[in-house]
Amino acid sequence: MARNSLSLLFVFLAILLASALNEASPVWQRKTIHGPGWRPINNPKDPQVVEIAKFAVTEHNKEASTALAFEAVVKGETQVITGTYWLVIAAKDGSATGSKQYQAVVWDEQSLKFRKLVSFIEISN
Repeated sequence: MARNSLSLLFVFLAILLASALNEASPVWQRKTIHGPGWRPINNPKDPQVVEIAKFAVTEHNKEASTALAFEAVVKGETQVITGTYWLVIAAKDGSATGSKQYQAVVWDEQSLKFRKLVSFIEISN
């Protein structure tokens, strides 16, 4: 059991490191992620994708003391082997008119019933 926990820790640290590197690099500024294992999400209205996106907005609201309201998943990609989702989410801020778009990275490990918001940033449309 300790070996599984250690493996999980290494995967988590690898995702955090990749996320930090991606945020600092010009690649992160593009509208899509390119790399091994990433595949586009063909149906952004898929209930599982929507659930993960709503989780991202809820967690961001808790962490940043904001009141964003989820509207839709615009697009996304997933890396199935790591359970990582990269999503562009439309959300409305109660104090602003219209919606804004946000880039969210969520680590979702269904077999362990574990979900973590890795990053959540506003992007310009």
